Amino acid sequence: MARPLRLEFPGALYHLTSRGNARLPIYEDDEDRETFLATLSAAIERFNWLCHPYCLMGNHDHLMADTPDSNFSAGMRHLNGVYTQRFNRRHRRVGHVFQGRFKAIVVERQSYLLELCRDVVLNPVHVAIVKRLERYPWSSYRATAGLEPAPSWLTTDWVLGQFGRQRRRAQTRYADFVEAGIGAVPPARASAAMGRSALKRPSATTAARP
Repeated sequence: MARPLRLEFPGALYHLTSRGNARLPIYEDDEDRETFLATLSAAIERFNWLCHPYCLMGNHDHLMADTPDSNFSAGMRHLNGVYTQRFNRRHRRVGHVFQGRFKAIVVERQSYLLELCRDVVLNPVHVAIVKRLERYPWSSYRATAGLEPAPSWLTTDWVLGQFGRQRRRAQTRYADFVEAGIGAVPPARASAAMGRSALKRPSATTAARP
């Protein structure tokens, strides 16, 4: 059976998730996490993405990205492929780092987008890695809340713009909003409610292609 095609269109916003092969960690240490973020930064520039919230976990990651050029599949293949090469080279390994295809959900901008942005960064609290989100350095939360400078590749203007025009006040309101989400709907259930899978079944013509 032919593999389902990815649903891509200009300006689409996706919640992207990649998981470790056999549920194994995709980062062994902080150097690996820094390598992944450097690879993500290069992919964002190369594929003209806008990166909103992100969160690196132990055996998976979460990323929300705007794709003006309708190229998220190519971008994710590049991101995961280059990171796999760097990870294997550093740890002297071979084979897959990630499990199969990444998961992609098209996010509906008109409903629950802020809640999804919140759920992405709340992952470390949901699974009890930390109790206080500001103590977790591997997500976009600290930069968006104004606790540290935002990297050039991270887009925070849209999220903060939902909380007011004055940036410092917006950052405080954002932090309060995220704090209020602790104990709310878990990210996986929220993602399912907020969008649709970025897969479409191939037509008979497409399925017949080699």
